[in-house]
Amino acid sequence: MLAMNFRGPFRVRPDRNMPEPQIEHPEDAIVKVLRSCICGSDLHLYHGLVPDTRVGTTFGHEFIGEVVEVGSGVQKLKVGDKVMVPFNISCGKCAFCKQELYGNCHESNPSATAVGGIFGYSHTAGGFQGGQAEYARVPYADVGPTVIPDWMDPDDAVLLTDVVPTGYQAAEMAGIQKGDTVVVFGAGPIGIMAAKSAWLFGAGRVIVIDHLEYRLDFVAKYAQCEAYNFKSIGDPVVFIKTQTDSLGADVCIDAVGCEAKGNRMNTLLGIKLLLQGGSTTALHWAINSVKKGGIVSIVGVYGPIDALVPIGNVVNKGITIRANQAAVKRHLPKLIEHVKNGVIDPKQIITHRVPLEEISDAYHIFSQKLDGCIKTVLIPPRA
Repeated sequence: MLAMNFRGPFRVRPDRNMPEPQIEHPEDAIVKVLRSCICGSDLHLYHGLVPDTRVGTTFGHEFIGEVVEVGSGVQKLKVGDKVMVPFNISCGKCAFCKQELYGNCHESNPSATAVGGIFGYSHTAGGFQGGQAEYARVPYADVGPTVIPDWMDPDDAVLLTDVVPTGYQAAEMAGIQKGDTVVVFGAGPIGIMAAKSAWLFGAGRVIVIDHLEYRLDFVAKYAQCEAYNFKSIGDPVVFIKTQTDSLGADVCIDAVGCEAKGNRMNTLLGIKLLLQGGSTTALHWAINSVKKGGIVSIVGVYGPIDALVPIGNVVNKGITIRANQAAVKRHLPKLIEHVKNGVIDPKQIITHRVPLEEISDAYHIFSQKLDGCIKTVLIPPRA
């Protein structure tokens, strides 16, 4: 089958000789992929920043598809169902799944004690092949996959597998109170959705910080928020204090993670030399910009190794930090209703629809922030 084949950092190619997935367990399903996405966190893999990303891996944790085969133990899905597949691989039965912490499933990823299994996200996340392919194997098929409503556009559905739930959970974890000032670091797809979702929880003011003008223009229009370029405002921490009567923001959201720009030392240690779990620049800004007693919500991806974080400021300011992989399955019922009622229009953030055969170019464009790229959807030839 045709699938993305990772050949090393900055090297991916379409490969028509990748093996088709097989049923390996009675609870598996095989889906024919109809849409998949390139995620900002896929770029961490592409750039060689995630440990144990092996040559021959197929990326892609955001995809929807049509069920073409089910294992003997699958009861809730049937051949022909069109489903959105959460990026979390979760068993539904362990102690954490019972708490609806689907991103922390204890059974789907024996390689780690923290994160659960994730499609196409290295062997540190279980070693599962991803959905940037014509077909994908979906474990625990009765747990994660959700049948796509007949009325829903496939482009909306694919964004409900990660981007929308992650941005929504970023706002949820932030504990936003009515009238709060919310600062989102990062104007990529997750930051855009976090800014949009902040209003749903009662924010009175939403500010987004980034360094790419085209993304700032986009988020200002899509999320009806203020957007500032950190290259133009001086020290972002000082700027935010000046915007909030010197108190700091009520809430700060780190939607950037390990490839944050803005500090040469963090870039050197976390990205060039790989001596810490990524550049922690956005996290520093969030901790130092939030008010005393405020909340910092983290959905940006960081590596499993140590990172330099101003923990003294966290303690002395009495900050609450909340962070996790989004529990997609928990959010889907509410988000489906939001899409149906026009509260959220996910597909508006899609700027590029690219045939799977052109995946090398798609990664280059997204990685280098070319052609005004916000979000890329890949379309397999059999879709």
